[in-house]
Amino acid sequence: MGDATRNIPELELEAVIGFNGHVPFGLRLHPNRKHLIYPLGSIIILKRIEDGKQEFLHGHSNNVSCISVSKSGFYIASGQVNFMGFKAAVIIWNYAERTIHAQLLLHKAKVEAVAFSPSDKYLVSLGGRDDGSIIVWNVETKQAICGSPASAYGAGHCLTVEYSNTNDNIFASAGNGTLRVWELDIANRKIWPTECRTGKLNRTVKCIEISEADQFMFCGTTSGDIMKINMKMRLLISNGPVKEKYNQGVSVVKVLESGDLLVGSGSGTLALCSKNDFKTFRQVQLEKGVTSIVFSEEGKQLFIGTEAAQMYSLSFEDFQAELMSTSHRSGVKDIAIPFATSELFATCSEEDIRLWLVGNPKELLRITVPNMTCNSLDFMIDGHSIISAWSDGKIRVFGPESGKLMLIINNAHTMGVTAIAGTRDCKRIVSGGGEGQVRVWELLPYGHRLLDIMKEHKAAVSCVKIKSNDMECVTASSDGVCIIWDLVRFVSLQRMIANTLFRTVCYHPDEHQIITSGTDRKVTYWDVCDGSSIRDLEGSQSGAINGMHITQDGSHFVTGGDDKQVKVWDFMLGDITHIGMLHGASISCTRICSNNCILVSASADGGIWRWKFPHPPSSY
Repeated sequence: MGDATRNIPELELEAVIGFNGHVPFGLRLHPNRKHLIYPLGSIIILKRIEDGKQEFLHGHSNNVSCISVSKSGFYIASGQVNFMGFKAAVIIWNYAERTIHAQLLLHKAKVEAVAFSPSDKYLVSLGGRDDGSIIVWNVETKQAICGSPASAYGAGHCLTVEYSNTNDNIFASAGNGTLRVWELDIANRKIWPTECRTGKLNRTVKCIEISEADQFMFCGTTSGDIMKINMKMRLLISNGPVKEKYNQGVSVVKVLESGDLLVGSGSGTLALCSKNDFKTFRQVQLEKGVTSIVFSEEGKQLFIGTEAAQMYSLSFEDFQAELMSTSHRSGVKDIAIPFATSELFATCSEEDIRLWLVGNPKELLRITVPNMTCNSLDFMIDGHSIISAWSDGKIRVFGPESGKLMLIINNAHTMGVTAIAGTRDCKRIVSGGGEGQVRVWELLPYGHRLLDIMKEHKAAVSCVKIKSNDMECVTASSDGVCIIWDLVRFVSLQRMIANTLFRTVCYHPDEHQIITSGTDRKVTYWDVCDGSSIRDLEGSQSGAINGMHITQDGSHFVTGGDDKQVKVWDFMLGDITHIGMLHGASISCTRICSNNCILVSASADGGIWRWKFPHPPSSY
């Protein structure tokens, strides 16, 4: 925490919705069977299964790319991605104290996988495609013991690494045309690889599972079959299924106590299959590819994570998957909270709009438009419709209870609709487009009508806000201009120009002032009458301010941006009153409910964070 924010009170966090399902084997269960451990952006979440209470591990500077828990449960290890030319950290966490035990910096650009030895003595880490090395670390001394290129010269890059279950000196690695068993020679500080003999079978291995007694190694491949390797002989025994292979490859394999296999595929199939001929006994279809399988309650129940950022629990008795939690699988673009309520809110992202219940962070409704991105959304003030702006240039109006499409405005903008707002009388919509035009639409009982097109912006419109009397609106654009428009005569009344790419704009409730923010890291107060700048606040130490919202009484506003901090400001004093430091990625938007109960912020990792708003409404 910087000096400027050191003594500022922290916001009280109420709930987090989010899970990065794209991380291979990213969902883990602690050996105490009480906590699920999973990544979201650059943080790691520890979620208590019993009551859903969440704790957070902060330390990575970029997205977490892999995660592992030691057999004893004392340690958690995680690796991250970084920019080219920079080192990617491996962090070993002390589970009991929730602190960093060691930060290991040797890999370049990305850490592909990490694995603990059975006694927690060593940690092996695998670098990504731009690094290509395997390094063995001593957990106690926090030093590297030795390293080696992961693949033989001429072989493809390595994708995964797995430690033996009984021997601290044996581990396996696999990838594109490479499958090796390594032996650690502590005396000479070397690791010696032995290539596994697979005959004419040439495969790209995505996952490795070693049986309890280290007798066999099962390798899931991108071709949709499983290779069974004798660990001692380093020899391929069999592979299968021969006929019906798994669509989009095998991404996870787990060995049951009986020796049979649980297989998760890239197409979302979870199957129980025979250890001998890989024949499927039972299977269930989930949404998107399976990336994690973990056992609970002595193998009677298991938890599954998928690429759709969803978690399921599955009972072995009926082999039925129950949805535990859902979240966005890509960055959240916008948030909307209905007027005069704090019971629910809506978010939009790639392909979908979702409605969430506040009390128990649960998804109420999902509205999906395949292969399109929803850039902005808003509730009409009567609460009877959700208006949304889409990348295909269409405005779609949905019913908030049923999710039914009530109206579609085709070709609303030529380069996608980027911003949208509805008037208080619920009869008009103002939209902004990627080409810089602002268009006003009238909603009719059986359709719509274009009232006017206002063309003054030279770049995409990023935000639209309408005055309470519905006679004026303000638009912010990435051309560095904010324009106040007359919605009766459809002409511009005032222009505010700054050396920035404007991201967001808000009317103060008295409507004599507006506040703007953007890439210049400043929050600027403007006079509506003459367009002059009244005041500049240093809104962020690093990066753009992407989201801003003001309370109904105008006494406070909230900002969030690339510095990953949610800040609550006093409007009159221009001081930060509270700060939220827990986000794991750039904050894309922030919203305060109209009765000052909750504050919702969302980020580029798909995470949605709900905070208790610290200031009750004033009698202003």
